Amino acid sequence: MATRAPKDGINEAGLKSAAPKKQAVGLPAVAHALKISLEQMGPVRSAQTLLAVNQVSGFDCPGCAWPEGENRHRAEFCENGAKAVAEEATKRTVPPSFFERFSVSDLSEHDDFWLGQQGRLTHPMLLDDGGTHYRPASWDEAFGIITEELEALQSPDEAVFYTSGRTSNEAAFLYQLMVRGIGTNNLPDCSNMCHESSGSALTQTIGIGKGSVSLEDLETAPLILIAGQNPGTNHPRMLTSLEKAKKNGAQIVAINPLPEAGLMTFENPQTVSGLLGSRFGGGTQLADDFLQIRIGGDQALFQGIGKHLLEREEATGTVFDHDFIRESTLGLDEYLHQLRTVEWDSILEATGLTREQIVSVAERMIAAKGTIVCWAMGLTQHKHSVAMLRDVVNVLLLQGNIGKPGAGLCPVRGHSNVQGDRTMGIFERMPPAFHDALDARFSFSSPRKHGYDTVGAIRAMRDGNVRVFMAMGGNFVRATPDSEVTDAALRTTRLTVQVSTKLNRSHLITGRRALILPALGRTDRDTQASGDQRVTVEDSMSAVHASRGRLTPPGPEVRSEIAIVCGLAEHLFSRPDSPYRASAPKVDWPALQGNYALIREHIAAVIPGFESYEKKIDDGGFILPHGPRDNRHFPTETGKASFTGNQLEYPRVPEGRLLLQTLRSHDQYNTTIYGKDDRYRGIRGGRRVVFVHAEDLREAGLTDGSMVHLVSEYDDGVQRRAENFRAVAYPTPRGCAAAYYPETNVLVPLDSTADVSGTPTSKSVVIRLEKATAS
Repeated sequence: MATRAPKDGINEAGLKSAAPKKQAVGLPAVAHALKISLEQMGPVRSAQTLLAVNQVSGFDCPGCAWPEGENRHRAEFCENGAKAVAEEATKRTVPPSFFERFSVSDLSEHDDFWLGQQGRLTHPMLLDDGGTHYRPASWDEAFGIITEELEALQSPDEAVFYTSGRTSNEAAFLYQLMVRGIGTNNLPDCSNMCHESSGSALTQTIGIGKGSVSLEDLETAPLILIAGQNPGTNHPRMLTSLEKAKKNGAQIVAINPLPEAGLMTFENPQTVSGLLGSRFGGGTQLADDFLQIRIGGDQALFQGIGKHLLEREEATGTVFDHDFIRESTLGLDEYLHQLRTVEWDSILEATGLTREQIVSVAERMIAAKGTIVCWAMGLTQHKHSVAMLRDVVNVLLLQGNIGKPGAGLCPVRGHSNVQGDRTMGIFERMPPAFHDALDARFSFSSPRKHGYDTVGAIRAMRDGNVRVFMAMGGNFVRATPDSEVTDAALRTTRLTVQVSTKLNRSHLITGRRALILPALGRTDRDTQASGDQRVTVEDSMSAVHASRGRLTPPGPEVRSEIAIVCGLAEHLFSRPDSPYRASAPKVDWPALQGNYALIREHIAAVIPGFESYEKKIDDGGFILPHGPRDNRHFPTETGKASFTGNQLEYPRVPEGRLLLQTLRSHDQYNTTIYGKDDRYRGIRGGRRVVFVHAEDLREAGLTDGSMVHLVSEYDDGVQRRAENFRAVAYPTPRGCAAAYYPETNVLVPLDSTADVSGTPTSKSVVIRLEKATAS
């Protein structure tokens, strides 16, 4: 089949909507995955990649961070995983001649789908100051320009080094080492925008910012609550684990503003009955109950659950795990005081649920021997997200549901190795123990002053305090909030550097000069001086394993992220006249580039849990230690888990306004657009849609299909607009709406962030609908 890139982008003129699906995956998912794979890779390359993805001797899927079990299926991938692989292993390329044909201005006229579909980048490219077209550059020239700009800074803190979640452990470790060798902790990453609230809440309460469950726990749990998550699109392989849990007797409760097909009926494509589909008696009904909660009402729900548990405990004395609470926790009285004072009327107003619905979930918890709570962005991107997640922890602590089989906390990370990047030190506020170990290993003094997170970095650029911006992967301008502000902020810099596999919008929003550095992907063979290399990643449940690409890279000029970091670091630190040389970490960068096992030796010496690193991955991988999960040891200041009393918060929306959540379509992964459909929500042929309850449309004088502008309203006096959206009548809670990002990122103010974590509030945007006038 042809692997030519499409000539045009997404044409919204053909947009159609239908009723949302009530089942997910099955034969349609298989057919769509194969169609995309054949279009991008052709039949031979498709077979080479899809049979190797997520296999022990293969490569880790570049999509989500859901873990693999011990007994892996030969087709250990999902529809969106296949799309992610096809995007990376595509036969399409973007050589220098492409940039001769298209100016930056020309490329800016195309949409994100078209840009991403052009193919893999093949050469380092430079946009000169005042230039209109990117031109080829040698690697030496590129490293020289970055070095020149960094050495011209008045302070190392005038540089920002962003990281996306697909960077390997080895690349992330070297990247943070190089950055700290320059003298700054400005290491924002994509976690700042997604699960930072989870890390903040979990670190405060259980002492470690990671989930406490294993895959075995999930598949044997008696009760699973899934809140603010759409696994059918965002983590499809999770549906297989939920099906196993269901067959083992689990009850599953879905908690979400939108009905999600994957949590209703799962048609497992790895079984004959799943392929036949639910119409022929196949498929598994996953959710036993669906709580259609109002956006931002989850804290109230968990306080309501806790309140009922307390009432039943006071009546019977048998609900709480008294031994666990006495031996392993502190702060119960403060939490119980909050439960006693919070009013049911407030809980019901915040959630939009009935008291009976909330009590039903609490009663399920009382009857179950263990409960797991899973969540994703629906809980992490609100102003009160950290308090919300502390209340999730509170409810589990009451019954001792941390550190026992089939129970615990399960934040579901979105991007492959986003959790590993943080473990490797990609964080603007690493603890002193990490710095001490880093300094001892590399004989230098790493900076202790905290750096910028993602929002802080944008503010600093906006205010003219950043001169160099470098991104290791990702699509920064499409991942971040307040699009107009972010774009203008990046344009204040002297140099932007993007380490990328494919063309994206961030290559078009630049500083005075801009570099694109082409990088290998997970599917590519990585050959260095000592031979073919492997890297490692950490999944959402703290398991570390190897990844080995097998495909021929898209061109001889494409380098691994590790080679890029090592080459730049050698340029920065090794020249006799380098201003960084005296204070730089003592590292043999060429040796590390030539043999990645040497990098793992350094990691093992610096980061606890990675001892005997090489042997462990030879043996198939390992699970990092987790005190709360392993032995109920809580690495907090007190050595115990902390109950917390959190004042109830929830969004108040003025009359005539709606609360908008931004989300992905099914033909999308993060900022990568695979196509123009959202099959499970009934959308075909477009992305500029806003889902609104039919009664809310009627009250606004609108109908299903009306064209509207979305206008966000905040007290900063700035009008933010996303124009020309099709209103779609949809089963959302009254007063709530939903639309796809990155098209709606423009509506999220830069300064609207979660308390404590600083995460943008992309799931609670107050908007009004403005009827579009005919042009």
